Amino acid sequence: MWKERIIGIRLTNAVGFERTMQVNSTDLAIPNRRALGERLEDGLLPVSAHDRDDILAFAKESASEELFLMLSSGFFSGMRLGTIADLKIRTLERAVPDPATPELFRLAVGPGADPPVNTKFDVTGHVWITRAHLDELRNYAYSVRRLKRQGKAAPENGDILFLTRFGNTYAMRGSDKSPALNVEMHSFRKRGAASGMAVLRHFHFHQSRCTFATELARLAIRAGGAINAISIIMEAMLHRNEATSFKYIKFIEKTPAKEAAANAFTRDFLGLIKEREKDAADV
Repeated sequence: MWKERIIGIRLTNAVGFERTMQVNSTDLAIPNRRALGERLEDGLLPVSAHDRDDILAFAKESASEELFLMLSSGFFSGMRLGTIADLKIRTLERAVPDPATPELFRLAVGPGADPPVNTKFDVTGHVWITRAHLDELRNYAYSVRRLKRQGKAAPENGDILFLTRFGNTYAMRGSDKSPALNVEMHSFRKRGAASGMAVLRHFHFHQSRCTFATELARLAIRAGGAINAISIIMEAMLHRNEATSFKYIKFIEKTPAKEAAANAFTRDFLGLIKEREKDAADV
C-alpha cells in the first residue's frame, strides 16, 4: 500500500551547529490544514519600528560591528542574509544614484550584476540603499578592522565586504544559512533577554527583511495608494511575482482594524473590571 524509504533531516540547534538525522518515511500523505492569517516571507512577522530602533541601538552597544551593519542592511534595505553576506566592495563602489531621489542609491545584485552577488532564485536587479547607509558601509570597507580580516582571507574572498575574524565568509555561496552568524545571534539574543528586551528573545535575522518591506508598504500606500505600492515593493524586494508583494499590502491594511479591535476590547474589559469593583465595594 505504500513504499518505505530512509531520508536525512538536517537539524540546527540554537547556536548554529548542524547535524543530520536519518528517519524512516513513506509516501503516505496526511492532510494538515494551514494556519489561518497572513503569512509573510519565511513565515515570519515584522517587528515594530520602535523595536527595530531598540534592536539596532542594542547591537551598536553590545554586538560586533559586523552584526550591527548586517542588521542595519536588513532593516533598511530588505536584503536577505545570503545577499548581505555576498556583498562586494566593488558593489558599493559601483552604486548608482536613483534618478528621482538623490539621497537614494541602487546596488546591482544577482548573477547578472558586475560583480555578481547572491540572490534567492538568482534574480538580477537593484536593491535600494540610502546615501548615509552606503557611506557607512564604504567607511567600514576600508577600516583597519576589516583590512585585518581581509589579510586572513583566501584571495577569492578578498573583495567580500563582511568577513569573520578568521577571514572566512559568513555564508556559503548561494546559501542564506550562516553558522557563524547564528552563533553571534544566539549570544546577542541572550544578552538582550538578560537586559530585559523581550523582543530579542525570539528574534530572527530574517525578520529584518519583512520589517523593511512592511514599513515600505506603509509609506508607499500613504503616498500613492495600494496599487502603486505593489510595484514599489516588488521592485525593492526583488520579488518574482506580485502575489508575494501583495501579502505586505494586505498585512498593512489589516493592521488598523486589529489595533481598533484591541483598543475596543481593552476599554470594554477595563470597564467591566471597574464595574465589578464598584459592585463589590457597594456590598
